[in-house]
Amino acid sequence: MSSLALTLLYLLAAVLGVVACRLLRLPPMMGYLAAGILIGPHALALALNSEGVRHLGEFGVVFLMFTIGLEFSLPKLRAMRRLVFGLGLMQVLGSVLAFMGGLLLLSRWLGGVWEMDWQTALALAGTLAMSSTAIVVKLLTERAEVDTEHGRRVMGILLFQDLAVVPMLVLIPALGSSPEQLLTALALALVKAVVLVSVLLIGGQRVMRWWLTLVARRKSEELFMLNLLLITLGLAWLTELAGLSLALGAFIAGVLVSETPYHHQVGADIRPFHDVLLGLFFITVGMMLDWHILVEHWALVGLLLLAPLLLKAAIIFGLAHARGASAGVALRTGLYAAQAGEFGFVLLALMQTHQLIEPRLMNPVLAAMVLSMLATPFLIQYSPQIVSRLVASDWMQQSLQVTQIARRAINTSGHIVICGYGRCGQNLARLLELEGIAYLALDLDPDRVRQAAAAGNSVVFGDATRTQALRAAGLSRAAAVVVTTHEVPVALKVLVHLRNEAPQVPVIVRTQDDTHLEELRVAGAAEVVPEAIEGSLVLAGHALALVGVPLRRVVRLLQEQRNARYGLLRNYFHGLDETPTERDQERLASITLPEGAAALGQSPAALRLAPMGVQLVAVRRANGRTSGAQDEQALTGGDTLVLSGHPTALGLAEESLLRG
Repeated sequence: MSSLALTLLYLLAAVLGVVACRLLRLPPMMGYLAAGILIGPHALALALNSEGVRHLGEFGVVFLMFTIGLEFSLPKLRAMRRLVFGLGLMQVLGSVLAFMGGLLLLSRWLGGVWEMDWQTALALAGTLAMSSTAIVVKLLTERAEVDTEHGRRVMGILLFQDLAVVPMLVLIPALGSSPEQLLTALALALVKAVVLVSVLLIGGQRVMRWWLTLVARRKSEELFMLNLLLITLGLAWLTELAGLSLALGAFIAGVLVSETPYHHQVGADIRPFHDVLLGLFFITVGMMLDWHILVEHWALVGLLLLAPLLLKAAIIFGLAHARGASAGVALRTGLYAAQAGEFGFVLLALMQTHQLIEPRLMNPVLAAMVLSMLATPFLIQYSPQIVSRLVASDWMQQSLQVTQIARRAINTSGHIVICGYGRCGQNLARLLELEGIAYLALDLDPDRVRQAAAAGNSVVFGDATRTQALRAAGLSRAAAVVVTTHEVPVALKVLVHLRNEAPQVPVIVRTQDDTHLEELRVAGAAEVVPEAIEGSLVLAGHALALVGVPLRRVVRLLQEQRNARYGLLRNYFHGLDETPTERDQERLASITLPEGAAALGQSPAALRLAPMGVQLVAVRRANGRTSGAQDEQALTGGDTLVLSGHPTALGLAEESLLRG
């Protein structure tokens, strides 16, 4: 097969595999692995695992490690140091020791089927100790569980595992040395790694910042990208030259770039190389899988699947519980991080390169790792049912949390429920306090809740994505709900609960940009406030004022832009406290259509209000959903129309809508 035909085959297999995984809501990695298995020499034999493709796959590992280094955050590491260097460190050490002992025992029991020395057992134990950062973080984000108790513990474990890959990349090549040279190789590898990492991280950060600044000043995207590739591959080559691995140099390059002001731009530039080449790496991994060996040794594959999965979950459960987590939180943490990970494939390929594992053992291990990753979405999906069955006290603890929320909200009505008490939530709470408006905030950070509650703030520990917590917070009696986190899955969950429990309560949602604006509005958000748009408006206001535009005109321009984007900010609802000068000004008015109203059966778009001097701003349906003036759905009893106009015109419009 020609090089072009082979390339097209790989691309076609990758596209089909990723599309299938997207439809099944699985990570793309699973699609690459499935594609490799299907076209590999042990299945359809459409392509051989050629050296050229394997080398491209190695570049995929290089860019994977560079991206991990780039996302490596020292401030985040310091903030989570208890979980990272406490729970994460003990998980890796405990798992490595347990797996190594189990593998050596398995070698003794199975004899000729499963034979390995302690070097192979140690390297394989480190491989099995890793979990899948890509899969777990994606699922945590989609389920809005990153900031939960178990979510933070899982993130701490995954962060330390990212760090633990580095010594494993140094250790495995040394373990592949001959027995008489093993100690010397280990000591030499350790010295090389310490010297190289120290030189690069101590003096390299300043050099990297200076060099990238120099390149950026040339204002050439091509030059910046070329330098980026040169740095990444150059440091990878340097570590390989020192007898270490390509991946270690790429990781160090990523860490160096992460400490510069250009790390966001670099992440965006490197992403296409990372995704495509990493996909090729996982295809080559899938091509190594021989299903004939799986059929012959299905019992061994099952053992290698279930034993590490259960053992790792048990280790994490015990460690998390011993460090203060409740039994339910500890078990959830164990279930989320029990699977094998993508770094395991990297380490397994490195073991094969240094002849630390035989091909007949490689395939059962590889198959078990792939199956454990495929099982992860289902384990996480059904984790609440598993926890409720195995931990009887978990229901009691959740009930206690709900009781504490209900106790705080029992005598409150007409209040604002704030979902998330970070900076945005706290600023909102301060403004509400100034106006004497009651609020109750729900947050999942125990330290923040403890400190804020001690300071007298109305905040309780609770998960706003759970119906029970929202009910306990007095949802049915609330005046409004504000979702202050910019995570769209959290907002969508809250909107679903409100649509079912209290559709009459309006919800205001914060987002980073307007990408999901329509989706949130359709889900029932009364208003969506994108940070990017608000930031651009403030920026424009400052710029206009600095170039000499009169302040009144700046304020008017910004208000017009906001009016165009936020329906609820067009004019104001007037009340009894209005002044004589305000009585003839344009205002907002809400008209709820009773049964028998003349407007029933017509769509908002068909209402002829403009000739009366009235504008339809928004429609809030009886089920809580908010729509615009161009909605084609017919009006029904209980729908509320928000109108804008002068008082006289509004009176005429109300008469027309109600009586015709």
